[in-house]
Amino acid sequence: MAEKVVVKAEKRDSRGKNEARRLRAVGKIPVVVYGGGGDSLAATASLSDLAAILRTDAGVNTVFSLDIAGEAVSDVIFQDRQIDPIIGRMVHADLRRIAKGEKMEMTVPIHLIGEPETLEEGAVISQALREIKVLCEPANAPESIDVDISSLGSGHSIHVSDLKVEKGIEILEAPDAVVASIVIVRETELEPQLEAAEPEVIGEAPSEEKEGE
Repeated sequence: MAEKVVVKAEKRDSRGKNEARRLRAVGKIPVVVYGGGGDSLAATASLSDLAAILRTDAGVNTVFSLDIAGEAVSDVIFQDRQIDPIIGRMVHADLRRIAKGEKMEMTVPIHLIGEPETLEEGAVISQALREIKVLCEPANAPESIDVDISSLGSGHSIHVSDLKVEKGIEILEAPDAVVASIVIVRETELEPQLEAAEPEVIGEAPSEEKEGE
């Protein structure tokens, strides 16, 4: 198991847009910590530290330790975050404390692995679900659910009920929902074009033979 990441933080007393701008100018952002049986707490943390967590394979599902000066170290997870639409940078984060044994709703990506052995002409792989919600302890959340499609044939589908997860993980999706399938895409047959009539010649019509000639 990888060593848990620790993010240093400081309590935050002042609020408002001016304070938020001041924090961002020094590479920090405001965060709010709540849940886990404790009171809500406003703090500041390094933007680079939090952004680095989001870039890991687990991303928003990463459990990390938040070490706030003068407070107990808490295991937390991203609950929500705000992104500046102009610069595409995180400007605020809500972090949720995790109580021991607590289960949370998590969103996990679904990855298709392998290739179908035989595909008829026009067959393509259609992935209807790219992520799925599960209920589990955050520390046990899988980085992804891998689905082997090597035995999938034309006209067949893989459903949620076919997914394999570890003990203690509950899938929060209808069992009959389709995850992936092989569909046949036919090229639309072009309607035969009508034979074009001979073009009408514009000009002087041929003269009829004169009577008696």
